[in-house]
Amino acid sequence: MFFRNVLSAADLAISCKPPLLRCNNITVGHARIQVRGSFQNARRGARRRTLEPNPLEQIHVDTGPLHPKDLFKPFVFTVGVSTASLVGCVIWEYENLRSHASSLLKRPGNWLSAQQKKIASQFKSEPGPIQKWWNSLRSSEKVFYPILAANVLVFGAWRVRSLQPFMVKYFCSNPSGRAKCLPMVLSTFSHHSALHLAANMYVLYSFMPAAVAFLGKEQFVAMYMSAGVISSFASFLYKVMLNQPGLSLGASGAIMSVLSYVCVQYPDTRLSIIFLPMYTFAAGTAIKVIMSVDLAGVILGWKFFDHAAHLGGALFGLAWCYWGGHHLWGNRDKFLQYYHNFRKDSR
Repeated sequence: MFFRNVLSAADLAISCKPPLLRCNNITVGHARIQVRGSFQNARRGARRRTLEPNPLEQIHVDTGPLHPKDLFKPFVFTVGVSTASLVGCVIWEYENLRSHASSLLKRPGNWLSAQQKKIASQFKSEPGPIQKWWNSLRSSEKVFYPILAANVLVFGAWRVRSLQPFMVKYFCSNPSGRAKCLPMVLSTFSHHSALHLAANMYVLYSFMPAAVAFLGKEQFVAMYMSAGVISSFASFLYKVMLNQPGLSLGASGAIMSVLSYVCVQYPDTRLSIIFLPMYTFAAGTAIKVIMSVDLAGVILGWKFFDHAAHLGGALFGLAWCYWGGHHLWGNRDKFLQYYHNFRKDSR
């Protein structure tokens, strides 16, 4: 089983892009936590003196009225990033296959070549501990750890006060902001809360092995990157329709696509609550419950999470499962032939 003792349906629905600078509390799973750090002056005890002023109180956040025309550039950007992700990962797959084929051709074909290679290996330095660790990883882990590193790096940047105006502008998606398009991608690697980051990365780590095993690492990255920007656009669309500007950030839109894809591919797999492993439920049922909760949040206007981004990511995962993998990734042969000829002619 791939997912024994992972998160429950409620835990898996953890926020991808919780609204910032609106309320003092954010709901995570079933628990309500108080936002601390630079987003709020928290008090840890009645006798403690007032903390330093919140540096983000002096930062201007655009919250002007929204219009349908504001969606044109984000839509074009979404199509562009999705297309670039697909094309880039197809080229990545081609180069990996070419490199593998080249290494097979270079293998020694006779005893003399084998002896030459053995002598040459004696003069090579031993790989370092990092390289040994990297070589020991599974294929899915070699995709997960770079994603984790990017998220941790951005999380660390949030802790630097002098960078916070820059982080709010470029690492929080906001349909009314001056920078609309680039944050749609960057915000999917952005977490201000340590709990938010840890929960999202745990869910991704739990479900990534099954997704990578079915898709391959190149197709997985193409789907993940596309899902991130598409979930951001879904959030934009919802906010513009209701004329409710606000900041959003987090990776759960992309993670929801992975979750929905895996649950559809392996609907009978039994999932269990991490702290209550004796209670299990089918993966197909779990994704239905999660999407129903997010749909209710969109219809009823709940503001606990960015339910529109969650739902957009989950729907994209379903679309990739039933259509995208076959009609987009499956029909890449013509492009590969064009790229192969281009690469051969450019020598």
